[in-house]
Amino acid sequence: MRRNSGYPGHGSKLHLYMMALMIAGTALLSGCAKNHKVKSDFPDMVVEPVDLRVVLVMNNDFRTYTAKPNKKDRIQLGEAQTEALTKAFKGLFSDVNVVYSWQRGGPDADLVITPAVREVQLSSPSDSYQTVFEVWIKYSLDISTADGVPIDSWFLPAYGKTPYSYLFSRSKAIEEATIMALRDTGAKLMLDFFRIPAINGWMQQHFAANEQP
Repeated sequence: MRRNSGYPGHGSKLHLYMMALMIAGTALLSGCAKNHKVKSDFPDMVVEPVDLRVVLVMNNDFRTYTAKPNKKDRIQLGEAQTEALTKAFKGLFSDVNVVYSWQRGGPDADLVITPAVREVQLSSPSDSYQTVFEVWIKYSLDISTADGVPIDSWFLPAYGKTPYSYLFSRSKAIEEATIMALRDTGAKLMLDFFRIPAINGWMQQHFAANEQP
């Protein structure tokens, strides 16, 4: 009678060893977050700007912001959102001075606007059972006069998605969805900023006061 080669249990032990390697590899991969750098390439806004002097305060946290929507992904958002919002506000106002801190704003500004990221959310096909990647960015804009009198703190949500996830790698899909969200941010600023009741009221008072002899 032919006997089995090797020692008893050799096959089962090898199988357990390979399974252990696979589990260890999966744990290692899941512990390493993937960085996704968003390119900054946004068009200038072609509109008639309002004749106001605005200081746009973008501090270091905003300029270098990296979103952490989950344990696997890191979205390097700072450079792209800095360019997107700068171009949007330069389309809205005739004179925009971008600074790193409030102290550099100067006393001759009409408005001081400080954007901040409140939250970034990411949904992948494995999360939603759809064929798209989706990105939500929630901003707040603190708006005040040059001497620090608050006018409003405006909540600005933005949304972007890829048309079909299978056309892109995961990193490229997340980048494209984030770019769409940033374009949505610019579009909402152009359409809605002057509709903010507090801003609209302040502007009416400001221009009425400057028209007085």
